[in-house]
Amino acid sequence: MTPKPTMDRRGFLKISASTPLLAFPFGFATPVAHAAVPAAADYDKVLVLIELKGGNDGLNTLVPFTDPAYYVLRPKLAVSRDRVIALTDSVGLHPSLEPLFPLWKERELAVLQGVGYPEPNLSHFRSIEIWDTASKSAEYMQEGWLTRTFAAAPTPASFAADGVIIGSPDLGPLAGGGTRTIALSNTQQFLRQSRLATPEGEPHNKALAHILKVEADIMQAALRLSADYPFRTEFPQTAFGNAIRTASQVIANRAGVAVVRVTLSGFDTHNAQYATQARLLSDLADGIVALKGALVELERWHRSLVLTYAEFGRRPKENLSNGTDHGTSSVHFALGGRVAGGLYGEQPSLDRLSGDGNTSYAIDFRSVYATVLERWWGVPSSGVLNGRYTALPMLRS
Repeated sequence: MTPKPTMDRRGFLKISASTPLLAFPFGFATPVAHAAVPAAADYDKVLVLIELKGGNDGLNTLVPFTDPAYYVLRPKLAVSRDRVIALTDSVGLHPSLEPLFPLWKERELAVLQGVGYPEPNLSHFRSIEIWDTASKSAEYMQEGWLTRTFAAAPTPASFAADGVIIGSPDLGPLAGGGTRTIALSNTQQFLRQSRLATPEGEPHNKALAHILKVEADIMQAALRLSADYPFRTEFPQTAFGNAIRTASQVIANRAGVAVVRVTLSGFDTHNAQYATQARLLSDLADGIVALKGALVELERWHRSLVLTYAEFGRRPKENLSNGTDHGTSSVHFALGGRVAGGLYGEQPSLDRLSGDGNTSYAIDFRSVYATVLERWWGVPSSGVLNGRYTALPMLRS
């Protein structure tokens, strides 16, 4: 009888480490044992995080088209008033975001103005670390805010994973070990590669034992994760559109996941911002519309919350390279069938900038997280976030 072909462990791990298909599977720490899920935790409600990597410019995302200071600060980069997709009589969306306007009219789009935090850090690495760990500006934490969430209120053991990371090897809010996390770029390729891992006997080496445990977790997830849902929704033929397709396939699985994070990169627009941001925002809008279509097909739109986030915004004043430099607060979106659409927070005041030319914040980003924890999943937030932050009234019951 011909033996069943297998891949040796060295070959499998080499593929895993050298490609974006699977990175840091289930972390590199021993997963926390899953206890009974608290009665209030409702992880059947999925969270979709969209990271706008590099720091999206909020002022050209939600344009204050009646504010003369906006046009003074941005003589070249400002979006002309006649091109703005007006939401109110004073602010409107960048024209590339027009596909989102129907969600605004259906009150399924909440626009969060001035999202930031005290004593902001303008380093990409440090600021995204603050966002991912929900720490204070001068506080250093090892675990992501979602890692702490699932330690405090574990997802059901029957779930394929706590979270799935798409389009980036960085675990972000799921970092720190202790979570069942898969990082992948293509669901079908993940399944094919993960099933090449084969269990062996009980090892005596602790390092090898850990590798075998990781492989076992990969195989367990692969058995529960399928990529064969026949969506009628048409996904954009872009890298971000492919990531949204993968996210939709993950959410289509009966074996649940609590959170999916997708990354859209390229927002560090120090030069030639106008065309670059227009393209990126178009990708974002088209991807979100496709995601909604897929979730409606799955009858999951009303049990899905989509949130954008980034490490920071951009300075109000354009630079000499037709771009913008690192800033502080920015605009973010919340979308879903249970989102109470509208404007939240306050548009930053452009005539009262800080000494370095930045704006103040109106919404602490940890209030957004508190909203997810308390009003979406039903998980107490103060322990996870190491403090009390007021949840936003942006969700309908």
